[in-house]
Amino acid sequence: MSKKVMVSGVKPSGRVHIGNYFGAMKQYVDLQDTHDVFVFIANYHALIGLQDKDQLLKDTLDIAMDYLAIGLDPEKTTLYVQSDVPEVTELTWIFNTLVTVPFMQRAHAYKDAVAKNTEPTVGLFDYPVLMAADILMPSADIVAIGQDQKQHIEYARDIAQKFNNTYGETFKLPEHLILENVAVVPGTDGQKMSKSYNNTIPLFGTRDEITKAVMSIVTNSGGEFPENLFAIHKLFRKEAELKPLYDANKTNFKTLKDTLIEDIDVFVAPMRERRDKIAKDPNKVLKILEAGAKKARTRAQEKMKEVREKVGIL
Repeated sequence: MSKKVMVSGVKPSGRVHIGNYFGAMKQYVDLQDTHDVFVFIANYHALIGLQDKDQLLKDTLDIAMDYLAIGLDPEKTTLYVQSDVPEVTELTWIFNTLVTVPFMQRAHAYKDAVAKNTEPTVGLFDYPVLMAADILMPSADIVAIGQDQKQHIEYARDIAQKFNNTYGETFKLPEHLILENVAVVPGTDGQKMSKSYNNTIPLFGTRDEITKAVMSIVTNSGGEFPENLFAIHKLFRKEAELKPLYDANKTNFKTLKDTLIEDIDVFVAPMRERRDKIAKDPNKVLKILEAGAKKARTRAQEKMKEVREKVGIL
């Protein structure tokens, strides 16, 4: 029996943090032995908020190194850059001829932009369609995401169904994969961990960087149980082990934070060392991305041949 296809993408936008890792990245490594995994670096999506050539190139290479450092195996996982598969943008246009403006106006990112009285670009408005093309092109069975990205899969399924209804059965309807216990990783301030909130703990951070981030974790002043601290800590140690520790230090938050610093540093140290080694040979990383793009594009060309025939473009 052939393996199910798992697809996911990541936008290159600076340093990854433990929320990225536990919320999504770890799943790719866990699934690569049992699934046919496709992971793309979404540099077209990054253009929506980043218009800096050098920074985008750096971020793209950096995120590839990050994925290799956490254990993604290019022999098992197809790792590639979104722009290296131009068939995806072609498919996006075909999807654009089917979706309606009211349908797109329901997208969370667009609604948030309007609510903040900003002037959204066409790219921001349309990016769920590009995301759908990214997902549907490799014939994804499942998509590993965080809880807050669930709408992306709903859009992809709706668009696939609309195409299938119009032109005949062509695309699978993918399912989402969310690890519920880490669906939303809290940040140091209690909100969702996000670079935009400046509340992250860097995945490949130095001991000093980890210490600074952990010491900034908000604890409930006057209370006996620091819920936010515990929520982060249980990512690195079993709850059964943590309960006695937290019971014995009900108001001694310094001891609890020191323990968390040690647990995080022990956990990330091997990945940090691999990351440093990988960074010394960027040409090897580029070759891995080139090989991944070749495999992804071969698959995309086969799918686009089918799509063109069905819509009448030869």
